[in-house]
Amino acid sequence: MGLFGNKSEGGLMDVIRCDEQEYLVWKWRPSGEATSTKKENSIRWGSSLRVKDSEVAVFVYKQKDGTLQDFIKGPSDDIIKTVNFPIITNIIGLAYAGKSPFQAEIYFINLAQNIQIKFGIPYFDVYDPRFLDFGVPIAARGSITFNITDYEGFIKLHRMINFEMEDFVNQIRDAVTKYIKGTITNIPSQKGIPALQLETKILEINDLIQPNIKDALERDFCVNLKRFDLATIEFDKESENYHELRRVTAGIQTKKLEVELDIDLKDKSMQVDGKNINVFQIDKQTEVLKAAAESMGTMGNIGGGDGGSGGMNPAGMMTGMMMGSAMGNQMAGMMNNLGQNQQQNITPPPPPQLQYCVSINGQASAPFNWQQLQQMVQNGQLLKDTYVWKQGMASWELACNVQELAALFTVVPPPPPPPSL
Repeated sequence: MGLFGNKSEGGLMDVIRCDEQEYLVWKWRPSGEATSTKKENSIRWGSSLRVKDSEVAVFVYKQKDGTLQDFIKGPSDDIIKTVNFPIITNIIGLAYAGKSPFQAEIYFINLAQNIQIKFGIPYFDVYDPRFLDFGVPIAARGSITFNITDYEGFIKLHRMINFEMEDFVNQIRDAVTKYIKGTITNIPSQKGIPALQLETKILEINDLIQPNIKDALERDFCVNLKRFDLATIEFDKESENYHELRRVTAGIQTKKLEVELDIDLKDKSMQVDGKNINVFQIDKQTEVLKAAAESMGTMGNIGGGDGGSGGMNPAGMMTGMMMGSAMGNQMAGMMNNLGQNQQQNITPPPPPQLQYCVSINGQASAPFNWQQLQQMVQNGQLLKDTYVWKQGMASWELACNVQELAALFTVVPPPPPPPSL
């Protein structure tokens, strides 16, 4: 797409128009002129001006007291005269009497042209506020799309005679780079997002950057941001700081899980102690009944004569029978309670399950069983070089180094086709 082009028609009167298909800013020159001179900018009074829809023609007049502009927005097809050029009336006056050429530069601005610029920001360090010793290298890529809506501000801000599209694009790209780096660098401390999770928060980060870019382009370049797309955020995974930060954050998650497991074990221990209380109560009740039974054996001799050596005492027997009945009821209740407790405890605990914590984006995701691990392998969340840990392991290990996880990465063939008839 050309920025400036030359299109002219011969004859006494020029036809001023732009025939370029793709352009953002285009300068018109009269016939036979190739350089920016007073002769080139001599516009014949009564020439025809044609401005298409979504175009604006800008006449720039150089005066001693400043620069003036006339803006003719399309669609328009008319003859240059003071009626549709109000400023010309003040410039020409009686000096030209409406006949002599007047000096002006003419630019066409395409209001419908969308300009897309791709950007690629090389690695820059981002720090997690919890671990300021490890700057993690991050790169970003994407694109922006803009157009011109404030054409009056655009003309005032940019000197068209020296305007170069390549320079303009580079200026915008530099501004975009500055605001992207500034926003991403501050997100961990301002938004509380861990540095290692930035690449998973790309949509949220895109929305944080876009307002800053839009304001900057409108303020500094007078262009309208139509779209901002942050395509990727990626880490330099060969960086030592990246691996060190992953180890540190994984270690913190391990300690957190150990504390949670310790609390869980204490809760279970308290539940077991509660069951032991029931056993203790039964033991004590048994001791009381045993003592009562021993005492009952002597009751038959109560009141049986000197020294208790006489014959059987009916009163003692009746007393013993009454106590025996009471003891029988007591023993039946104990055995019933004991049977219920044993029935509750006879249910075996669930079999132990294989559970591993998985490091995802530097954060430990707590524990997954075998079926869940298989699903994670199928979804690409668990790879051979993913760190895993379970209770009893001294440190995090790569999944490919854990023998009991090897079957997860074994390719299982699909079922064979049915036999042909």
